[in-house]
Amino acid sequence: MRRALRLLLALGVLALLGVGVLMWLHPGALPEGPKGPAVSATTQIITQGEYLARAGDCVACHTEANGKAFAGGRAMPTPFGALYVPNITPDDETGIGKWTADDFYRMMHTGVSKDGTLLYPAMPFASYTKVTRTDSDAIYAYLMSVPPVKQRNRPHELKFPFNNRDLLLGWRTLYFKEGEFVPDPRQTGEWNRGAYLVQGLGHCAMCHTAINALGGSSESKAFEGGMIPNQNWYAPSLTSNREAGLGNWDIKDIVDLLQVGVSHRGTTYGPMAEVVYNSLQYLSDEDVKAMAVYLKALPQRDSEPPPTSQARLVSPGVMEMGRKVYATQCAMCHGDEGKGHTPAYPPLAGNQSITMASPVNSIRMVLNGGYAPGTKKNPRPHGMPPFSHILSDEEVAAVVTYIRVAWDNSGTPVTPAQANELRRLLPE
Repeated sequence: MRRALRLLLALGVLALLGVGVLMWLHPGALPEGPKGPAVSATTQIITQGEYLARAGDCVACHTEANGKAFAGGRAMPTPFGALYVPNITPDDETGIGKWTADDFYRMMHTGVSKDGTLLYPAMPFASYTKVTRTDSDAIYAYLMSVPPVKQRNRPHELKFPFNNRDLLLGWRTLYFKEGEFVPDPRQTGEWNRGAYLVQGLGHCAMCHTAINALGGSSESKAFEGGMIPNQNWYAPSLTSNREAGLGNWDIKDIVDLLQVGVSHRGTTYGPMAEVVYNSLQYLSDEDVKAMAVYLKALPQRDSEPPPTSQARLVSPGVMEMGRKVYATQCAMCHGDEGKGHTPAYPPLAGNQSITMASPVNSIRMVLNGGYAPGTKKNPRPHGMPPFSHILSDEEVAAVVTYIRVAWDNSGTPVTPAQANELRRLLPE
């Protein structure tokens, strides 16, 4: 009850903020984006636009499973209800066929649709606002070139009061900062290119920054990691070298992880594997290297003392059960000492993704299994089978605990209840 009252109070504050913004603006109007020159949809512009749309991973959200490209219709679960992604093919009636390049840039830059509707922040306009007008026009030209699909957009199914778009004015006041990317003159051109891709089209902060109860995130906590809402995966911190911080990685290993999906330091699974599959594998070597340079240079924000092994916290019985499960099910690929056989089978000893404070990803991998993405540079990836049908909650917890504390790993123990919580999310 108290949580509900706090939420209603927060919504009231947002509503007041929204009223203030509305009083500042002309009634029923929002500022127009700058007018641009008419876009000539030459082959070169369309090709560049396709590349940039890949960098933005537009197809991942705007294409339903087994559906036509960019025709929308995909349900996007959120803590506030389901959003249905719109059709962005150039169909005049149900898509964006009647949009101009100015309309498209306004949407990308300000999060406002052609008809003045405020977009929900599941559309990453808070990141896309950094995209230059030239790149926005190229993406627009590409989308105008794809086959139009007549498929009506489904209305969102959001709970009250989140179905009231007026509240978005308050959200925007708190969490949205409009403005194209501005290069840092103190950094190299390569660093700036990487920052532009990571902060803008790549919208990496959307997953790698914790989301609060109102669906917003703090700019001061950008890239510090957090649970991905409704996906039940933890996106690790990119600013902590004890999670996914890359400060002590070689550039080549970062490039391989982003573009190939596997490297000698780790492997992508879950949502990140989808990003590699749909987007990053198609980027040029130069652009992926620029992203790697920027990510490696992110300032480390570790404030806690270095962790130590937690093996002493594990009962001997649990440790022995975990050791036996590991020897039977895991050692064949990952080695008796957890050193793995890279890049096919990642190491578990000294692996930051294994010892993170959140054990969610490790538990899910044991339960669900998974494959690294099939990419142009790794078309036949090795995978890990699921063990949910073989291992009990106690065995899952024991083996995950074992790999988190063995070989001087500094993780913490896992309980059967944590394993059961994630097991209940498995499809029947």
